[in-house]
Amino acid sequence: MAVALESSTGTETQISIQHQPHGDKGKEMTADAEPAQEHQARSGVINVAIAGLALFSDGYNAQIIGYMEPLFSVLYANTMSSSIKSRLSNSFLIGEIFGMIFFGALIDRLGRRTGVFAATLFLVLGVALAAAAHGTSESGMFWMMIISRGIAGFGAGGEYPVCATSATEAADETAKLRKRRGFLVASTTDFAVDLGFVAAGIVALIALACFHQDTREGVWRVCFGLGFVLPVIICFFRIRMINSTQYRKHAIKSSYPCRLVLKRYWKPMLGTSLAWFCYDFVTYPFGLFSSTIISQLNPNNTTVENIGYGTVINCFYLPGCLLGGLLMDRIGRKQTMTLGFLLWAIWGFILGGALGPIQSIPALFIIMYGMFNALGEMGPGVSTFLCAAESFPTPLRGHFLGFAAAVGKAGASIGTEVFTPIQESFGWDVHRGQQAAFLIGSAFTVVGAVVAWWLIPDMERELESEDQRFRVYLEENGYDAVGLGM
Repeated sequence: MAVALESSTGTETQISIQHQPHGDKGKEMTADAEPAQEHQARSGVINVAIAGLALFSDGYNAQIIGYMEPLFSVLYANTMSSSIKSRLSNSFLIGEIFGMIFFGALIDRLGRRTGVFAATLFLVLGVALAAAAHGTSESGMFWMMIISRGIAGFGAGGEYPVCATSATEAADETAKLRKRRGFLVASTTDFAVDLGFVAAGIVALIALACFHQDTREGVWRVCFGLGFVLPVIICFFRIRMINSTQYRKHAIKSSYPCRLVLKRYWKPMLGTSLAWFCYDFVTYPFGLFSSTIISQLNPNNTTVENIGYGTVINCFYLPGCLLGGLLMDRIGRKQTMTLGFLLWAIWGFILGGALGPIQSIPALFIIMYGMFNALGEMGPGVSTFLCAAESFPTPLRGHFLGFAAAVGKAGASIGTEVFTPIQESFGWDVHRGQQAAFLIGSAFTVVGAVVAWWLIPDMERELESEDQRFRVYLEENGYDAVGLGM
């Protein structure tokens, strides 16, 4: 190291000082670096955990309507038609689609912190309005509920690109976190959403127990109202969060070179979007209407039993998510997605083809139906988030992840709309209607496997690698990349 010292005559004299690699000073520097790395790792884990809690609340708010629909059918039998039922389910989904696109662009422009705070506000507002829904008639009350859940869905949709990008970038702060990013992101994205599904069923059962199993209006209002408790609590922590290191280094604050971006990333954009569409088209209706499917097998057809069986089936999601997270770190992201799609298809064809004998043993059907859901989560369920996050550079991550998630939710909305007509098209033969739904859904998973293998790239684990390649690509094509970063 050269140190400049000023002599009494005013001239500078350079003295070269060589440090031994294992000297005391080197030890001090290493000792100083270790606490810094530990602090980065701890901060990264906290940010990942907060993202998981946010998506947990989104899962709860998305699923609770599925458990309340049997209740609405009893309380408001004259008003709760199939069209109202579809609108209640789809209002949240449609809101999510707009939220994903809007907040995906917002977090790349204004930062992760700004987007996450704004998304939380919309979610809390919408959930509160839905819990307080009233009207001069039952129809008016349902319309207020539909609009309110659309607002909540807009905020929940914003959570997807916000939380997935935050979790992915937070798990890139150190090499140790990066090595386990697959499991960390899986645990705090898809696993968190599915845990929210399960929690919705448990809360619904507890609320019914508090009302002595009586289907009263207070049950759904309590269940809806609890949906904004967690977002309000974690909002305090989100105000204090900072943008990730990668975002601060590579954010684009000027105009986006859209032509160059699409020229370079059209293929992964198409792959991640179509894969997410195929996944949500199948998993969302089968998860959202699990209580309806079980009610057709349940001879007693009580609300408590239907919700209870539906919750048990949703529990199968959880081990599938954890297994998928481990596989992503072992065999790769797109490999896990493709494997999951194929196993999902095989199991679905078996279940659909032999549905009659399987349904004659309710316990066997519940287990096989649960495993059908678990296989979906093991593959595309956990890898859609990470593939969409890692396939693009940091300044574009929110845009493309939000777009892919929105296409996925469009698939969920379409799947939810066609699920009931598929069953009803066979008239009174419920068995054939369910069989057709399983076979059609399984065919879509085969398409998802082809899309995942051919259109989604294998990416390096370090986010900085693609960020640097993108910067060089821009400079080579005449774009001034000097101003990238905050």
